[in-house]
Amino acid sequence: MITGFKNYGQNKNFIDQPYLETTARVDTLVIPDRIYLSIRITEADTKGKTSVEKLENKMADKLKSLGIDTEKQLTLSDLASNFKKYFLRKTDVQKDKEYSLLVYDAVMAGKVILGLESIGISNVNLTKTEYSKLENLKIILRQDAVKAAKRQAEAMVLPLGQKLGSALYISDLNTGIQNIYQGRMAEVQMFKEGDTDQPIEIEFEKIKVESTVNVKFSIQ
Repeated sequence: MITGFKNYGQNKNFIDQPYLETTARVDTLVIPDRIYLSIRITEADTKGKTSVEKLENKMADKLKSLGIDTEKQLTLSDLASNFKKYFLRKTDVQKDKEYSLLVYDAVMAGKVILGLESIGISNVNLTKTEYSKLENLKIILRQDAVKAAKRQAEAMVLPLGQKLGSALYISDLNTGIQNIYQGRMAEVQMFKEGDTDQPIEIEFEKIKVESTVNVKFSIQ
């Protein structure tokens, strides 16, 4: 989408020649390709019957069976300690661990949720989504915004029989992310195929990236 705001004028305080000022904004939507899930494993889920260590091994085996590289994609959220202890009574202690898992698409996120649920791990939440090529995209959007500003300026001087000169001033007013999707999990829908629940495709909210520039052109 391209929108623009224009202003035509002469201001001797800014430059000593006629100029045209135009502001243009471009934006686009991208599908997140870095999805972060928090996974909490706790003995409380099994009423203390299964240790955190056993749950941890079961989790690792399940994630590997889904094709996840646990050494690269799975990290402890709390690096200060291996586990947290919760003292319920004087003689009872329950432990838990919290992990951060990186996956690259919504389908895999759905598979992880179902897979972990099948082994008794249900505390899985979305923490944030990102787009890995964001910085390159910002550069492209800035360029597109400048091009849009030039098209608008050329269209404005055309009825006057004048020509657009060189750019005198360019300002990047805003280039960034809008409404990034964090902290809220899209509903995971499933369908039944035989005795196995399989996730259908999940779509996370797309990330909106926009750029707004202000350009002043001389008028010939």
